[in-house]
Amino acid sequence: MRFIVFCRLLGLVFCGNAMIVYFASHSIPLAIVTTMACSLLLQVVYFASVLFLLWRSSCACRADERAEHFGRAGKLDSSQQMFMR
Repeated sequence: MRFIVFCRLLGLVFCGNAMIVYFASHSIPLAIVTTMACSLLLQVVYFASVLFLLWRSSCACRADERAEHFGRAGKLDSSQQMFMR
C-alpha cells in the first residue's frame, strides 16, 4: 500500500469517527477526545502487531536452529558408527 493511500484512509477513519461522535452527541469536545482516543488505540494495536511479528519471526528462527542441530546430531561419523556396532 502506498503511503499516500494509507494517509488518506487514516484521515477518512478519523474524520468518520469525529463526525459520528459529533452527530450522536452534538459535542465538539467529546468528538475531539474520542478521535484522539481512536488514534491512541490504533497506535497501540500497531505497536502490538509489530511486537507479535518480531516474536513470531524469532520463534521461526529458533525452530530452524533446532532442526539444524538435531539434523547434525543424527549423523554419526565413522568412529562413532564402529562403536555402535
